[in-house]
Amino acid sequence: MGKTLFEKVWESHIVDSIENEQEILYIDRHFIHEVTSPQAFEGIRRRGIGLFRKNKIVATADHNVPTKDQHLPIKEVLSKLQVDTLIQNCKEFGIDLYGLGHPYQGIVHVIGPELGITKPGMTIVCGDSHTSTHGAFGAIAFGIGTSQVEQVMATQCLLLERPKTMRITINGELQRGVSSKDIILYIISKLSTAGGTGHFVEYAGSAISSLSMEARMTICNMSIEMGARGGMIAPDETTFEYIRGREFAPDGAALEEAINYWKTLYSDEDAYFDKEYTFKAERIPTMITYGTNPGMGIGIDETIPDNDSDSFKKSLKYMNLEAGSSLLNKKIDHVFIGSCTNSRIEDLRVVAEYVKGKRKADHMKVMIVPGSKQVEKQAREEGIHQVLADAGFELREPGCSACLGMNEDKIPDGEYCVSTSNRNFEGRQGPGARTMLVSPLTAAIIAIEGKIVDTRNYVNKVATA
Repeated sequence: MGKTLFEKVWESHIVDSIENEQEILYIDRHFIHEVTSPQAFEGIRRRGIGLFRKNKIVATADHNVPTKDQHLPIKEVLSKLQVDTLIQNCKEFGIDLYGLGHPYQGIVHVIGPELGITKPGMTIVCGDSHTSTHGAFGAIAFGIGTSQVEQVMATQCLLLERPKTMRITINGELQRGVSSKDIILYIISKLSTAGGTGHFVEYAGSAISSLSMEARMTICNMSIEMGARGGMIAPDETTFEYIRGREFAPDGAALEEAINYWKTLYSDEDAYFDKEYTFKAERIPTMITYGTNPGMGIGIDETIPDNDSDSFKKSLKYMNLEAGSSLLNKKIDHVFIGSCTNSRIEDLRVVAEYVKGKRKADHMKVMIVPGSKQVEKQAREEGIHQVLADAGFELREPGCSACLGMNEDKIPDGEYCVSTSNRNFEGRQGPGARTMLVSPLTAAIIAIEGKIVDTRNYVNKVATA
């Protein structure tokens, strides 16, 4: 029997197998940031064992950093402490740090791919659940806990149970105005936030292979939101061209040798998956969430469903919405475009292309946060910053920002925010904030209109990010 993409990568990294079906897996790349690394460093220090392979660790500051005046000292006490601690730890242990002011600083899951650090066939971990983003390159990438961060620092390995496999196939052509963000929100709405539990998901089909790398990253990023351990997409020519010429990518003969190997990373025709699902691309609508988990999503022109569960009723109460009602024409207070899901240059281009020559609704506050200094730099070089400014949008500096409210960028209590981030939990964007997840294009259109509208009525082509 053939092997899945997941099995090929996983089995090539097994160091040893032990009892109870656990395996010791070698980790190629370890990303760290200021939130989940301090305790791990302290454990290493306390045990006096040092780092096993410090050159496999890449550090950046992203979660707690302010997105305005990054040249000034951080105002929030806890945020400053965490960022300062990361700086001290990286200096003590000799780790490369892309901190504030560094041209490579940014959200960890944005800088890895854009710098050519992320490559097909790798195993990648980070103390962050959205590490699954890197799976878009045909890598096994997943989030780990703080104790596991310490394990990788000490041994460059992890003791794990092998996940089950799932394949989600999407064939056909998307409707105009529908993007990769709509694809993944649609899948989660169908499978639920627990539908992928215990599995590593491979996304396949003509609709997937037609996507750009940045769009693929959006899909893999949110695999965790349906309970999956991670998501993967087989590398192809689109992948190879994205990697070519990046800062830490191989070049010349080394690149060609790598590509020859990367071309073997696909699921064999007779490979077995523990679960399989198939969807038709043309049936995927523009999506929006209405509740307090990413699985509570509907087509933007649909009505909110009804459910007798206490948790469902609690969610609608928090959002101040009613079952059976439509979200169309609902006034929105804030738009946030950013996060590790949708803050890449392609996302900003989609937004700028639509809003050029337009102006946001007067009451609307729009915050655009690039995923890295490189994205910010490219946006300025392309004139995107001016297009956004003319539309009344505020372009800030890189960071996780209003995705999770661990910094100064929070949505006020009781106000609605249409967001391109990945989670809409209660209080995720600030105490009492009400979050609705959408694609960058949908967010841009809502910012201009000042209310929820159907993206498909405003554009003539398929979106991307």
